[in-house]
Amino acid sequence: MNRFAWPLAIFALLVVLLAIGLSLDPREVPSPFIGKTAPEFSLQQLHAAENSFSPEQLKGKVWLFNVWASWCVSCRQEHPLLMQLARTGSVPIYGLNYKDQRADAIRWLDQWGDPYQFSAHDLDGAIGIDWGVYGVPETFVIDKAGVVRHKHVGPVTSKALTDEILPLVKKLQAEG
Repeated sequence: MNRFAWPLAIFALLVVLLAIGLSLDPREVPSPFIGKTAPEFSLQQLHAAENSFSPEQLKGKVWLFNVWASWCVSCRQEHPLLMQLARTGSVPIYGLNYKDQRADAIRWLDQWGDPYQFSAHDLDGAIGIDWGVYGVPETFVIDKAGVVRHKHVGPVTSKALTDEILPLVKKLQAEG
């Protein structure tokens, strides 16, 4: 009898671990940057390569940082919502064009609209790696002090926007 107890116990433990794993939401990936200063960088702007962009320039503002690419199917899914959000003016959106050819990215924004104040161009993906990006799209909420307060993995949905992102943005904007 004891001979079957260990394999049965190990099997039961594996079933429990599998059940726990299947119940987790893959979009709720914890970020080591939550509550920490956003990683610093300086990159060329997508539309104006002679100008650079650094998060340091946005200290004192609450803003969204959306990582996107023209080759990203999910980015196209969230894009109309970002366009709608940009039209409201409730929070500025800055982009990080990730592992994309400049001409392809500009053509994509010309075709679908440009919700960004501007986008930084991260051709080799190094800045995305520094920010902990492992896929696009990803969206970060950055507070006035330059601290990452929220990370949304995958396309932003209406529900995520109204239930999580915009309430946090309003709270952070109200803080002095």
